[in-house]
Amino acid sequence: MDKIGVLVTHKPLPYLEQELTRRGCRLFRLWESPESCRLEFCRENSSEIRAIVGNSNFGADAATIDALPKLEIVASFSVGLDKVDLPKCKERGIRVTNTPDVLTDDVADLAIGLTISVMRRIPSADKYARSGAWKKGEYTLTTRFSGKRVGILGLGRIGLAIAKRAEAFDCPISYYSRSEKPHPNYTYYSTPVDLASNCDILVVACALTEETRHIVNRAVIDALGPKGVLINIGRGPHVDEPELVAALVEGRLGGAGLDVFENEPHVPEELFALDNVVLVPHVASATIETRTAMADLVLGNLEAHFLKKPLLTAVV
Repeated sequence: MDKIGVLVTHKPLPYLEQELTRRGCRLFRLWESPESCRLEFCRENSSEIRAIVGNSNFGADAATIDALPKLEIVASFSVGLDKVDLPKCKERGIRVTNTPDVLTDDVADLAIGLTISVMRRIPSADKYARSGAWKKGEYTLTTRFSGKRVGILGLGRIGLAIAKRAEAFDCPISYYSRSEKPHPNYTYYSTPVDLASNCDILVVACALTEETRHIVNRAVIDALGPKGVLINIGRGPHVDEPELVAALVEGRLGGAGLDVFENEPHVPEELFALDNVVLVPHVASATIETRTAMADLVLGNLEAHFLKKPLLTAVV
């Protein structure tokens, strides 16, 4: 990949940046430009840029693609592709890849970790012990996770991995997806509201599309109810965030564990004081092992494309 121009839309993992540089790529660091100047940056360097490395927050929208007439491939450092204009890429014959499978276990692990953290109030209990409040009395009783009914929105790779982990806690599994899956031990519901009405914990694990945007709305939240817990390790826009905040503040929802938010990195401040909410900064796949494997997939796809070999994880 010697001298190939690569537009990197976000500050990358140091390992990925080092490996791209070691392979002779010329890196164009879009994140270093002010947001208002980024299209102009692309146009100014359009004669050299043949590849984009994006992620779940900064991919390749139509305007960016139009500004890069020599663009050949978009290699996304993520599974989700909602930040890539796939129709535009198909129209232009631009290849698109992502990084599936390698992050499944970490995301599923965090989903279970968030669930237990919310139900057992682990962050709050940690503060209680650190503050010395324990000397004044025992911590409040919490709720067990084992045996609770777990509902999953989206039974793809990550949804299935979450289901298998929850089964180990003797949790009955139910799910909603576009169609019923061949998993007879899991109960299928044909609407998100029906699913939410029949579970204690609702986990969002589907892809973000126009159909799944705000799939968790007020009706779903109210169906989950004041003892229910919402876990979101999908994308922020899956959830109608103002409705979620209102339900938590008003006590219409029992708790939430959130890895993603509608307007990242902005988190609704109303959630900060709630002991029944656990907030983490979009870190579900953020382990050394997984991020290195994701970087290797990005590198492998770029190398395959420029060596005229089959792509490792082709989407388009």
